[in-house]
Amino acid sequence: MKIALIYGGKSGEHEISLVSAAAIARNIDSKNQLVLIAITKDGKWFLQPESELSRVKADDSAHFEIKEDESKEVLVIPAGGTKRTFKVGNEEIGVDVVFPALHGTYGEDGTIQGLFEMVNVPYVGCSTLASAITMDKEKTKSALAQAGIPVVPGICMRRSDIADSKRYDEMLEEASKLGFPLFVKPCSAGSSDGASKADDMQHLNGAIIDAFNWDDKILIEKAVNAREVECSVTGNPTTYSGNECDAPKAYGPGEIAPKHEFYDYDAKYNDPDGAELLIPAKLSDERLEEIRKLAVKAYSVLDLCGLSRVDFFIDKDTDKLYLNEINTLPGFTQISMFPKMCAAFGLDFTSLTNLLIDEAVSRFNATRKLQTSR
Repeated sequence: MKIALIYGGKSGEHEISLVSAAAIARNIDSKNQLVLIAITKDGKWFLQPESELSRVKADDSAHFEIKEDESKEVLVIPAGGTKRTFKVGNEEIGVDVVFPALHGTYGEDGTIQGLFEMVNVPYVGCSTLASAITMDKEKTKSALAQAGIPVVPGICMRRSDIADSKRYDEMLEEASKLGFPLFVKPCSAGSSDGASKADDMQHLNGAIIDAFNWDDKILIEKAVNAREVECSVTGNPTTYSGNECDAPKAYGPGEIAPKHEFYDYDAKYNDPDGAELLIPAKLSDERLEEIRKLAVKAYSVLDLCGLSRVDFFIDKDTDKLYLNEINTLPGFTQISMFPKMCAAFGLDFTSLTNLLIDEAVSRFNATRKLQTSR
């Protein structure tokens, strides 16, 4: 198969994407042909030279760098399909599957997924709608709560709320009733960008201002004294009809023991000793199974497909389990939990990429059988 690996992007997680994509490139089965397409921070797409792939494959610690050759600028062909997916200069390039290694805004929020749908090409990961919903933490929590899945108590604040001083004061009072400390985070950002902990009202105001730098909607939640537990999930429960690659399956869970105040951006990506990763989590067999079942339930409720990492909190004080958030294109770096959990439970990195590619093709074939006109 010819696989287009797309990375970079207009996101606060641009640099992480370069690392994730390099790890994926090193672990895609050699039977496949890779086409590298990099997206700059200002949104331009460029075809990358084969030498860039060779360089990354030769060094396990290397990450991709973006070569901006104007003669290699990539255009997308609407309805081009697998025969005429992209255009570079006068050359048309077809690919069998697109593998987006894009995190955050413009990568896992449904925008690029909608583009692939318009091109009519299979792609790894969740659908347009599922990607958009899970990117918005408020909408995700609402859908999960409606399905009876426990979520952390909190409130949503919109930018318009801070323009009205009376409304803002009312919301601060409402937030304080949750009890300090509080956790403040943008609704649609990843890698803990803009997220911070507030121990009192003064810190809360500062945290709100910081979070609004990243999004027009933010969440203010009770800061749970929590163990952080994560579960990898693959499959396509919506269209599953016996095809093995589509069967929903949970791997893990694993536990993150942060050595920072919380599992922030530095702990995730910059500090090699920022957290201890425990796979499997040190929980009873019954609790491990409870988490796996709840992860698959949430995955199914939101019509997710391809892959997701489902993150939980276990309250150290009450032992209550909460679903914190879902990442539909989680990190694929060498230290990322998603591939590590899959490997620990029998699915090595290359087998994982094979599964995700097979899932993409299977879902594409299933959805293209649906009637779209009379």
